[in-house]
Amino acid sequence: MTTFADSITVEDLERDPYPIFARLRAEQPVAWVPAVNCWLVTRAADVEVVCTRAELFTAEAPDSPVDISFGGRTLMTMDGAEHLELRRSLDAKFRPRVVATYIDDLVTPIAQQALDRLLAKPDRTAELMTEYFEPISVLSLGKVLGLGHLSAQTLQDWFHGLAMGATNFEQDATKQAVSDSTAADIDEQLRPLMQRLQRDPDDSTIASMLTAGCPAGAFRSIEQVMPSLKVVLLGGMQEPGHGAGACLAALLAHPDQLAWLRANPDRWDDAVHEALRWVAPIGTQQATALVDVELGGALIPKGDLVSAVVSSACHDEALFDDPSRFDIRRPRRANAAFGYGPHFCAGHQFARDLERISLELLVAAMPELALTQRVEFRGWEFRAPIALHVRW
Repeated sequence: MTTFADSITVEDLERDPYPIFARLRAEQPVAWVPAVNCWLVTRAADVEVVCTRAELFTAEAPDSPVDISFGGRTLMTMDGAEHLELRRSLDAKFRPRVVATYIDDLVTPIAQQALDRLLAKPDRTAELMTEYFEPISVLSLGKVLGLGHLSAQTLQDWFHGLAMGATNFEQDATKQAVSDSTAADIDEQLRPLMQRLQRDPDDSTIASMLTAGCPAGAFRSIEQVMPSLKVVLLGGMQEPGHGAGACLAALLAHPDQLAWLRANPDRWDDAVHEALRWVAPIGTQQATALVDVELGGALIPKGDLVSAVVSSACHDEALFDDPSRFDIRRPRRANAAFGYGPHFCAGHQFARDLERISLELLVAAMPELALTQRVEFRGWEFRAPIALHVRW
């Protein structure tokens, strides 16, 4: 019997997944979707089960687009001690208390330079995704990683290219070719740097990934670290800029909320939090069923690939009233935008603070900021405004 899930296409999901997820939550909360070759799990309670029940699901997913595209298992597709060891190598810079000690000093000058370039434009117009939010995101994380020598354009090209492979559930050859070319370029450019950091580590995150927890003089191989570094390059560089862009798009579409925020600038964190719930920049966590699992009225066979749709969990009517409504004054509660369980995003505080700083500076400097074109969002695994054309 044909079901609604059978009719879903990749283009449907890319254009706007939220009505699809709403119908799946109501009719088929756990559904095999042939177009993307995996199960979609869409209710928050079930998403949490997939992400936290280690006896039922493993993060290991050798057939996932991420493992295929990035050259092996990554932080997102490891479990247990191996995952914990590599994740701890990120903690030196990304624990929330550590982030608080450096984030303003790191991001503010980068954001101010981008803002100054905008303010110098005689026509007082810009496309903010490529001219403001993405450069701030990639340059800020680039400095922490140890890639401060690379241009914003190079880093932007990398995350756009990697995204082609990471989202290639449909196994499109053209998308895979773009991703493979990008991955090869990253390998070529970063291998000499990583070889140097193995011998002479500094305080960068890449050096920590190579050496943290290893005996003196020992280090992890580049092959162990590179796939996970590509995950950081993709998700870490993509999420803050795209999350900030989505937040601004929502605020400009709700001028009453933007006016309230201008009058209450101490509430920027609430605006960022709500925007991440409203449009989660990263849509899923991947898993593989370890056993046959009954969930949400369906039987997931052992070995099948599962997408725990965190963006759908953020719109679950069981948790959020009128979830499609953007409202920075709604009662604050935890949401799934950064995932659940052991694979909860290590850089969540870095991302939130980067978004807050870049948004606050821009809005304060441009009291007459307004959209000049209708904003179109795209994507289901990585969702963001295609462009933000504004004037001030």
